Amino acid sequence: MADKLPKVLDAKTHAIMDYVTAAGFAAMAAMFWGRNKRAAIGAAMCAGAITATSLLTDYPGGVIRRLSFRGHRTGDMIQAGLAALGPILLGFGGDAEARYFYGQALSEVGVIAATDWDAA
Repeated sequence: MADKLPKVLDAKTHAIMDYVTAAGFAAMAAMFWGRNKRAAIGAAMCAGAITATSLLTDYPGGVIRRLSFRGHRTGDMIQAGLAALGPILLGFGGDAEARYFYGQALSEVGVIAATDWDAA
């Protein structure tokens, strides 16, 4: 079904969204630090994973370019799972902070579905 959705995101737009998402997770890690260390650690892990994947991808904004754009898609799928399951695995799945992760996981699924993976 996702294959039938319009592919409106090119590689450059996807890259921008990746870095913005990583910055958002980093900001949330700082914000969560004083009230929920597990959420802060989870957000820092997500920020690091997104940043590392982005730096390694052969797309605009990639630096080392060892990972194909299609390979990046696999990383995005893993990241969506990390955002969705991280709160549960780290023990804060029922806390208010988990909502940010769940929202980001849902957003990631939308980005994956809307990306033209042949654009790079």
